[in-house]
Amino acid sequence: MALTMKDVERFEASRPRLEAIAYRLLGSASEAEDAVQDTFLRWQAADVTQVEVPEAWLTKVLTNLCLNQLASARARRETYVGQWLPEPLLAGDPMLGPADTAEQRESVSYAVLAVLERLTPAERAVYVLREAFGYPHREIARILGITEAAGQQLHHRARKHVADGRARREVDEAAARRVVEEFLAAATSGRTEPLVRLLTQDAVAVGDGGGKVPARTKAFEGALAVATFMRGLFKPGRSRRALVGGSPGIYAATANGGPAVVAVLDGRVVGILCLEVTDEGIAAFRAQANPDKLVRASRRWASEDHGEPLFHAF
Repeated sequence: MALTMKDVERFEASRPRLEAIAYRLLGSASEAEDAVQDTFLRWQAADVTQVEVPEAWLTKVLTNLCLNQLASARARRETYVGQWLPEPLLAGDPMLGPADTAEQRESVSYAVLAVLERLTPAERAVYVLREAFGYPHREIARILGITEAAGQQLHHRARKHVADGRARREVDEAAARRVVEEFLAAATSGRTEPLVRLLTQDAVAVGDGGGKVPARTKAFEGALAVATFMRGLFKPGRSRRALVGGSPGIYAATANGGPAVVAVLDGRVVGILCLEVTDEGIAAFRAQANPDKLVRASRRWASEDHGEPLFHAF
């Protein structure tokens, strides 16, 4: 039956929350948008007069659509060219969702999104619904069609996987900018030693080019290897300029709540380097250069004035 204007408005009021859930579950803004649109189509086809709690109904439909998507995504990622990394979102993007608590902020951090890729779809769903959106275990069990005890066990395993990762340190926007500026100063110094001092001994660096932009298929591991790579990454070179199509402006920014380096060429974001900061130093660099995963970031970047870049690379 046809939706009334009130039914459409009710869905639209839920859209920001649904998109934030879907992004955390899928690690892709474009796939999250598609999942929310599919949820709307099911809302449109349903007899909504029989739906007692629309928000719960919509969350259940969306979550199960995402679970199906995750199952097929895993098969696709086995044939993905190089490393697969989530799609980064710049500060202020509404798809980042709530950020009132430490749990909510952590659940959308780039480091945690990367860890969530190693969870089963059910573990990921329970973690996101519980940690980021505060759903009670009973409601999560209803959404997933499992027992409450099974949901609690999934949550326990998911939290353990996330906790087994490195202890991260929250940084505000000003601190994030200082971290990025210090890193860039070291990376452009022409020497490896200043970079090594900023890194943890077991630091890693990984990039995602999606087969469309050159990116190393294997991560760099260890402070010296990562520092050497980063020094070379910012070293001027004619071939690198030709490959990128020019000299991108380099900005200090925030992505997924953490410090990031954003490379912009002709108003388009061509790369986002996310830094994972711990009390011991920078523990990881995750670079997203796949143009398909930078479309939303480019739109977001173009909507605000960011001033002059710190410098132009290459």
